[in-house]
Amino acid sequence: MTDKAQASLLERYRRLAEISRNLASTVDLNILLDRITEAAAHVSGSEAASILLYDENQGQLYFESATNLDEPLMRGLIVPVEGSIAGWIVTNGKPVIIDDTQSDPRHFSQVGEATNVTTNSLLGVPLIAKDKVIGALEAINKINGAFTQDDQEILMDLGAQAAVAIENARLFQQSDLIAEMVHELRTPLASLRTASHLLLRKDVSQDQLAKVVNIIDNETTRLINMTTSFLDLARLESGRIPFNSELFDPTGLLQECIGMMKNKAAEKNLRLNLYIPNELPKIKADQDKIKQVVLNLISNAVNYNKPSGTITVSGHRQQNELVISVNDTGPGIRQADMVHLFDKFYRSQATEASVQGTGLGLAICKKIVEAHDGYIDVQSEIGIGTTFSVHLPIKDS
Repeated sequence: MTDKAQASLLERYRRLAEISRNLASTVDLNILLDRITEAAAHVSGSEAASILLYDENQGQLYFESATNLDEPLMRGLIVPVEGSIAGWIVTNGKPVIIDDTQSDPRHFSQVGEATNVTTNSLLGVPLIAKDKVIGALEAINKINGAFTQDDQEILMDLGAQAAVAIENARLFQQSDLIAEMVHELRTPLASLRTASHLLLRKDVSQDQLAKVVNIIDNETTRLINMTTSFLDLARLESGRIPFNSELFDPTGLLQECIGMMKNKAAEKNLRLNLYIPNELPKIKADQDKIKQVVLNLISNAVNYNKPSGTITVSGHRQQNELVISVNDTGPGIRQADMVHLFDKFYRSQATEASVQGTGLGLAICKKIVEAHDGYIDVQSEIGIGTTFSVHLPIKDS
């Protein structure tokens, strides 16, 4: 090895030590994955890098992060374990260097097609934590020359430290969610326990019995909704919900949502209107996930509205964004509650007793919209009403 090459290798190891300290202090999984891929591209001298994580329970491999990821909905893409280079790395727990990826039968081309990056050469290493392979770290297209054994060794070192950091971040994330979930379960479980004690009493009247049965029905429904929402949120935060991106007309989606919610609004004597002043541009997004967001916002507008109130769903183009808004004529939201609206399990004390909910709906909406490179904002005035607006980038290809 020449003095110049040795100096370059020492510099890369110095950089790796610096990166390792940075990774150890990061507990946000998404930020951590992005930092790992950036570091992998840097220390291996490659054009790009990516991480795929393996779910042992599902037996599936998920594309999670890449330095060249312009399409946010790629996160969560399922990559076949059999029929991909990453799958081979995970199955065998070994690194691999491929000089001509296009001619390798294990090459899975769908990721490259979606990111518009042709993979010519590849260096991949397993991510191993506690003697278990949790995924694969891949460096793509060596900038100068071909991948070497030195590149492989340094990427293996990064992969070993990255795997530990990923597991720590996952544990932190899971413990945080589980702690919140357990806390929230206490209220409905306490109600069910009280109801069961009343049922055991011999002096319970028929009227009281009917009330107890109603409590049990309401609280079990609440528990089912809470656990379903909790699983949705956990999958969104871990990147394990695949997004199916397609080009579609949002006008049809909004009309469908209005049709689905019309009866619920009519039951509360609420007017549900759709206002689209001009033709809406088609957008590229996961149609079902966007529908989930709109339905959740309309459902909230129904639940928190005033008697004989109005809900207006609207859509318009604002520069390079599609803006979908849901306006209600409800009591409005206090400023003290505004800053916590999208927090997990948060419910306003002003309405908690009158409206049932899990406190997860808006957190899920926020995650879905952010996965589309968009955002949600809210405007509210006490005594007048509230407007939630979803901003989505317009991508026509």
